[in-house]
Amino acid sequence: MTLKAVAGRIGRTHANLLHHFGSASGLQKELARHLAETICVGIREAVIASRSGIGSPRDVVDLTFDAFDREGAGALASWMLLTGNEDALDPIVDVIHDLVVELNEFGSDTMRGTTLTLVLMALGDAQMGGPLSQALELPRNAARDYAARMLDAATEQAKLTQAG
Repeated sequence: MTLKAVAGRIGRTHANLLHHFGSASGLQKELARHLAETICVGIREAVIASRSGIGSPRDVVDLTFDAFDREGAGALASWMLLTGNEDALDPIVDVIHDLVVELNEFGSDTMRGTTLTLVLMALGDAQMGGPLSQALELPRNAARDYAARMLDAATEQAKLTQAG
């Protein structure tokens, strides 16, 4: 992704984007921040709905997996890592941290660990879930199913811990 290519695609000049973002790295970092914030709004709503009995932990899993696959966060993260732009991942990490804090889960080792595992599963699934599930003769949604069971168990554990 170059500033010139992006500028041409959106009908702006290279200089215009350079002024606003400073570099292709700056553009990628801003894109990562925007994508993470947008996705986390939906995940936040799904977590709140799940806690109130309206939704389910599977909704959270599907949103997370879709974010990395269909929404492109996995491809963006891979590109940034391959090009040596690791600091562009900071906004994604920061937004996930802030979401966990906002949902009052930061003090829970179980939910922080579950968040870490869910995000890494979704990222890995976006990168090679299709070929790997096929090679292992598993349904394409097998990783989502395992993640949903993990989140169900973590949610139950959190409820037990809170109760007592």
